[in-house]
Amino acid sequence: MSDRRQFLKTAGLGAAVLAAAPAISAAAATPKKDKSLVSKYIVDKANALPITGTFLDEISHDIPHQNWGEAEWDADFAAMKAIGIDTVIDIRCGYRKFITYPSKYLLGKGAYMPSVDLIDMFCRLAQKHGMKFWLGLYDSGKYWDTGDMSYEVEANKYVIDEIWENYGSKYDSFGGWYISGEISRATKGAIESFRTMGRQCKEVSGGLPTFISPWIDGKKAVAAASGSLSKADGVSVAQHEKEWNEIFDGIHEYVDACAFQDGHIDYDELDAFFTVNKKLADRYGM
Repeated sequence: MSDRRQFLKTAGLGAAVLAAAPAISAAAATPKKDKSLVSKYIVDKANALPITGTFLDEISHDIPHQNWGEAEWDADFAAMKAIGIDTVIDIRCGYRKFITYPSKYLLGKGAYMPSVDLIDMFCRLAQKHGMKFWLGLYDSGKYWDTGDMSYEVEANKYVIDEIWENYGSKYDSFGGWYISGEISRATKGAIESFRTMGRQCKEVSGGLPTFISPWIDGKKAVAAASGSLSKADGVSVAQHEKEWNEIFDGIHEYVDACAFQDGHIDYDELDAFFTVNKKLADRYGM
């Protein structure tokens, strides 16, 4: 290679070709590994816990998203399917004024008309590739501003019905619901809000499963704009267990699963916190 610029141009071209050509299989695009170089420290594949689901980031918020068209998403779904992903979860179907589908209710509240109906596309691609699609509810952003979850409940009363009528009842790939409000502690109103939204999701869809994905208020749970990477007042394991026992007790009838985020506690705390999480989930049949 003559220089770094030429290398980057060539590398970029390769990526563009792969993205634009869904017919190219993941296996064909992956070079063969030299088995003599495989690490002896990695868990043997036969004993590893497979990852079978992943989130789809549909709107740029706190993490970058792919500004892709359907051909690129189709290639990505094919690649995910090839490595064992059978479930894809939309993080949220709208955030503040940005929405993923032409919601009559949200457009009437001042949301922007989306250029593409992403929910329809995700449902179709999931169906095409033999996967299940889970819908993330609308996030008004007002909870982050006020700490009040009632705004989410009110908006999603309409959104849940719209989503089921337009997509859930239409596609076999529609497999469940993600109640997208993220909490970490015993937030005021959270139990009743999760119960209310989870109940409606289940009632409208004939009992399809629901889940939440809270974060743990650990030492690494600092504001993104903060100059610090840790804080001194992270929640203790005992307090975490006390608070989440109360939350699970209140929501387990209408929330089937809880996917705790793991990035807010230190590595050496993972076992302690996730042992508690598993114990509580078993206790409440989640």
